[in-house]
Amino acid sequence: MRTDIYEKVTTQIVADLEKGVRPWLKPWSAEHTAGRITRPLRHNGHPYSGINVLMLWGSAVSAGFAAPIWMTYRQAVELGAHVRKGEKGSPVVYASSITRTEADENGDETEREIPFMKGYTVFNVEQIDGLPTHYYGKPEPRFDAPARIEHAEGFFAALGAEFRHGGDKAYYAAGSDHVQMPPFEAFADAESYYATLAHECTHWTKHAKRLDRDFGRKRWGDEGYAREELVAELGAAFLCADLELTPEVREDHSAYIASRLKVLKGDKRAIFSAAAHAQRAADFLHGLQAAQTEERAA
Repeated sequence: MRTDIYEKVTTQIVADLEKGVRPWLKPWSAEHTAGRITRPLRHNGHPYSGINVLMLWGSAVSAGFAAPIWMTYRQAVELGAHVRKGEKGSPVVYASSITRTEADENGDETEREIPFMKGYTVFNVEQIDGLPTHYYGKPEPRFDAPARIEHAEGFFAALGAEFRHGGDKAYYAAGSDHVQMPPFEAFADAESYYATLAHECTHWTKHAKRLDRDFGRKRWGDEGYAREELVAELGAAFLCADLELTPEVREDHSAYIASRLKVLKGDKRAIFSAAAHAQRAADFLHGLQAAQTEERAA
């Protein structure tokens, strides 16, 4: 790729963070029949994952798009529509690998996996005319959520994690392998409680018997700590989108953001790595839902 996509994406996210804005929280004000809160969606309704979620959320915030659906120029044409003249597309990436056969110093052939990343451009449906009406649909009015949100309760209950409630701090305790949460009533609203729980459950996935994720943390606040916290924050953002939760954005996070900036400025691939780890964590937690369903059926 002519443009270094790692540097381009990291630069934009760093710029947002320096303004005190976490771009993965802003898009939750969207209203569309595809969902009040959702990950970015492909033209066929399948959600994007990993770094593409952050890239398209950022594009939506910048351009003010409410619709969560994106497609390529060709896909729009195949649907009998057209991108309006002068509209600027948004970049997404496709990661894969190729296998290359090489001869070693002894003349023996070996196969080597070579990872690569390819970029392409997509457009939001608000930049496209002539699409079927459901791409532009607005949602019906919704009632306020109850004090406890049933589908979120079910999701976290299915994880099989040990949750303890009490005190005024939320954290994952690796030694005892439990998630500690303040009482439900201590949160300003139900959605903030579940968002915090999603953050700590993302930490819960790092245990050696789960995803075995280790960034070499030695002490609180070091680079390993900051990298794991970034993964947990993105994992919580992905889960909140999947569970249709809109937590309150905390204002007292200047030091919190500063530690993320240090990591991102020192490694242009850090946000890509964090998004990939966060996606694996979210997928792992979703996978436990299916396992619980199968166990009940058995």
